[in-house]
Parts: sequence; C-alpha cells; structure tokens
Amino acid sequence: MLTAPGSGIPEESTVASQVISSLTFRFLVAIDIEGFSQRSAAQQARSQEDLECVMADAAASAGLDRQLWYRQPRGDDELAVLPADANGVSLVADYPRSFASALAEINHSTSRDSRLRVRMAIHHGTVYPGRLGPVGKGPITVSRLVDAQVLRQALRQRTDIDIALIVSAAVYSEIVQSQFNELDPSVFRRTSVKAKGNSFIGYLYHAADTARELKEG
Repeated sequence: MLTAPGSGIPEESTVASQVISSLTFRFLVAIDIEGFSQRSAAQQARSQEDLECVMADAAASAGLDRQLWYRQPRGDDELAVLPADANGVSLVADYPRSFASALAEINHSTSRDSRLRVRMAIHHGTVYPGRLGPVGKGPITVSRLVDAQVLRQALRQRTDIDIALIVSAAVYSEIVQSQFNELDPSVFRRTSVKAKGNSFIGYLYHAADTARELKEG
C-alpha cells in the first residue's frame, strides 16, 4: 500500500518501507535532467524547480495523482513508484504527451542556455521496501534504462526535441501493444541496453517522431 508523501517535494529521508509494504509489482518512472552537471548552481536550482512544475502539471493533465507516488529525488533526477491501482495506460500514453507539452511551455518562456531537456524511462516490475529507498529489479531496470546511451544519443542527435522516452519490454508488451489511448507500437524501436555486466531490453520512442507525436498525441 502506498501512502501519500505529503505536499511538495518529498524529503530524501523518506524510506520506501513507509510506502511499499512488501514485494510487489508496480509501475516505475525515472526522469533525468540532461547536462545537469554542466550548469551553474543557479541554473541547477532553476532546472529542479522547472522539472517539478513540469512533472506536477503533466501528472495532473494525465489524471495521475503524484501525491500517492513514492518519489525519490536525487539531485538531477527522480525515481517514482506508483500506487498499485495506477492507470498504466494513462501513465504510458498520456503522461509523456502532457510532459512534452508542459516542457515545451517552460522552455518557451526561458532563455536558450537554461533550456530543460530530459530523459524518461517507464517500467513495470518488482519493488521491495528498503531502508534507503526501493530495491529490487524494478528500480534497477528503470534506472539503467533512463541512463542508457541510446537515450542520450537521441537527445544529441535531435537538438529540436526536449524529451527522450524509453519503455521496458514489460511496458511495451503489457501497455503499448494494447494500442489504447492511441498508442502505436510501430513508433517504438527495440534496443538492448548493457550496463554493469547486465543487458536490459527497452523500446525507444522514435526520436524522429517524438517532437510531433508526443506533443500532438
């Protein structure tokens, strides 16, 4: 059972055992700010504030309640574990689209050197409460996917997009292939991610389609 972490950004000292009671399957989302370490301290602080606004707006637009998510902020990224009854279709289809729209609005109102660009990964897998945060294959998989070179490369190659999205094989099979909410399996490309001696299968949202389709839905 998940417990609301309270309003605003949750404290990092929050332990997973307070919001995840046992080994369970959950949807997980990892979001990472691209080029965070290259920014000044002031720009980093602004990026965090902008990202929080974008995540909140996107969740609300997609009909998802972030107050019920276990959220673990980690400086330039966030790991979130959703409640057991989370709407997976809304998360995979609507949340990235709303995120892209909110991100475009933020970037339109800021100077070019403070442009916010992110990598996003979505997974569905096992999670267990740990003293310092969620543990299990779920958090590991989503963290490896969001840090994948293929996702970083997508942002480097397409400077006109602000978000690169990848979903796990489980999410692709369970959600994307359902084709609900106008999900189109053909715009996801299968890729193998190798990290720390392990391989993870992910499906990259085509960079060529991201700017148009994530915004338009």
